[in-house]
Amino acid sequence: MKKITLRATICSFVLLATAGCAKLDEKTYGSVIIDPNNASSTADLNGVYSQLNGQTDQANTYALQEHSTDEMMGPTRGTDWGDFGTWRKLHTHTWTPSHNQVSDTWDQLNIGVFRASQVIARATDNQIKAEASFLRAYFMFQVVDLYGQQPFRDPDAPNSAIPVVFNRADATAFIIKDLEFAEANLGAAPNIGKASKAAAQALLAKVYLNKAVYTAATVGGPFTFPKEDMDKVIEYANKITAAGYTLEPAGKYFQDFAWDNSEKSHGNIFGIYNTPSNVPGSAKNRWKMGLHYNQTPDGWNGFTTLAEFYNSFQSSDERRGVAYPGLTDKVGLRAGFAVGQQYGPGGKKLTQRSGTPLVFTPEVNLNYSTEAQGIRVFKYFPHPNADGTVTDSGEDNDYVILRYADVLLEKAEAIMRGGTDPNGQTPVAIVNAIRTPRGATALGSVTEADLLAERGRELYWEGWRRNDLIRFGKFNDPVDQRPNASDKTRTLYPIPQRAVDTNPNLKQNPGY
Repeated sequence: MKKITLRATICSFVLLATAGCAKLDEKTYGSVIIDPNNASSTADLNGVYSQLNGQTDQANTYALQEHSTDEMMGPTRGTDWGDFGTWRKLHTHTWTPSHNQVSDTWDQLNIGVFRASQVIARATDNQIKAEASFLRAYFMFQVVDLYGQQPFRDPDAPNSAIPVVFNRADATAFIIKDLEFAEANLGAAPNIGKASKAAAQALLAKVYLNKAVYTAATVGGPFTFPKEDMDKVIEYANKITAAGYTLEPAGKYFQDFAWDNSEKSHGNIFGIYNTPSNVPGSAKNRWKMGLHYNQTPDGWNGFTTLAEFYNSFQSSDERRGVAYPGLTDKVGLRAGFAVGQQYGPGGKKLTQRSGTPLVFTPEVNLNYSTEAQGIRVFKYFPHPNADGTVTDSGEDNDYVILRYADVLLEKAEAIMRGGTDPNGQTPVAIVNAIRTPRGATALGSVTEADLLAERGRELYWEGWRRNDLIRFGKFNDPVDQRPNASDKTRTLYPIPQRAVDTNPNLKQNPGY
């Protein structure tokens, strides 16, 4: 079982980006030593890329974006997965400014912002500057989306300077400028692990689509989506289409996430590039989270989806789950959602540790669940060896952050919200172009509710659900194991209390 470790927070490197410390010569964060006087080489840029690796963990950014939604929960199973209530508080919207993952995510993202700023300030090569600008924009986008404020330290500022803080609107404008510079100076990339022109365009589309949320007068809305912003979403989406990205053909949805997605995917735009010998971003976390101890490979028997979310898929929809060649026939595991009797190698029926059948049930209790309760999700999955064994360290699935199907659905939403597509596409045509190859029935029309549901079906467990629910005004609605609506202030997480205490320019968010 994978658990997170609660740790005491000290005035470490991250506070250079968020609060201010007494000394700035060399600061250690984990095993990395950052020298602020030498941040212009390719190696320093690689250090910024390495900060993305935290996005693949089951905690922090991913947990804040998913556990708070209608897609995911982390039930406590006896003494397993209690973890001081960290997962339960996210699902029930009862976190506080001292919540460990709220603090750790703030640290992790702001380290990325500061590292990227160091590279941008000292690099002389425009390619390096452009890649660092894209990465800074990505980390800042997550900070703005989750917390609504962005502390910013100039790498050349004196050690005693207190970081300025951008409000949500100003930070959004800053992000757009970074991405525009990146788009102008980047070309194609050798793999999804490098920033590219298409990656900058995809993130620009996402920023413009959410700009109404980030510039709203009131936290949680209502939101007004200006036509000019929606037209920008459409413009960037069309550029990505023109660059040659496409959807996966019928029957090949999971090609974007499989062990050979480096070669097979037609739509993955940006993420973390993994090979069998070099796995900087572990997609393994995504299947370990839900695998039972007795499955092949074994797992941590943790997170589940909600039955209502699972039931939103038609039974014919490939995205709900399929037998995947080279996986199911070798170890019994299916791609997608896992519910009912589970099987191992050779089609053997698996059992729980007690010896009773291992049957994953739709019913699950957030506080008191047995080890077999809850529908599991295997969007990423391992590559079994020829003999049916699985090498635990051998996963080489690229970890996907931005992909083409997301961009297309953003375009459909932008048209629905008043944007004009010069190519004349309609929201229903775009949505059906995604649904039909997956075996789902074509829709005759598309409402906002339809579009939000389709984004859920296409992008489940990819880390975008909270962002989508907020934009559609549905984030605070009751869900299973959270029977009452939460306050709109919960659409922002609190600024960690120690950050507020050490930086007078930070103001705690409403409701905390």
